[in-house]
Amino acid sequence: MPNADDMLQTAAERVGQLAVPGLSPHPRRKVAVLSCMDARIDLFAMLGLERGDAHIIRNAGGLVTDDAIRSLSASQRLLGTDEVVVVMHEGCGLKGASEDEFAQALAADGVLPAWRLGAFADIDGTLRGGLERLRTSPELVARDQIRGFVFDPETGALREVEQD
Repeated sequence: MPNADDMLQTAAERVGQLAVPGLSPHPRRKVAVLSCMDARIDLFAMLGLERGDAHIIRNAGGLVTDDAIRSLSASQRLLGTDEVVVVMHEGCGLKGASEDEFAQALAADGVLPAWRLGAFADIDGTLRGGLERLRTSPELVARDQIRGFVFDPETGALREVEQD
């Protein structure tokens, strides 16, 4: 059975558990979390979140991209969040990847996207750059509470990356 079919069946079996009548789309804790899409990262367990506490935005690398800023802007301007937490992680597939090789593979398939992969060599430096971009983004109305962390899936440790 394809995964999507299995997922649909599981959701149908759990309708009562999944329903949240009356739960507001405005996150209780007024926080948005931007993180990598890595399947090893369980943000709810890691950050002590419950359903309804936070907006969760995920992409490859947990990078501060134009689309991440779009989502964070909507989170703040439409749904009242006033804090941003960014979580990147050790062992990310983008660390050390080749922008050129990735672009060449896409081009070989006839694909010329307007975006770049976002490969990086320095996780702390990349995170600091992303935090600075958020802190200076006019799309965001709340820029005072923006913090970044690096998770190590091998040890379970989470450490804060301070701004320079």
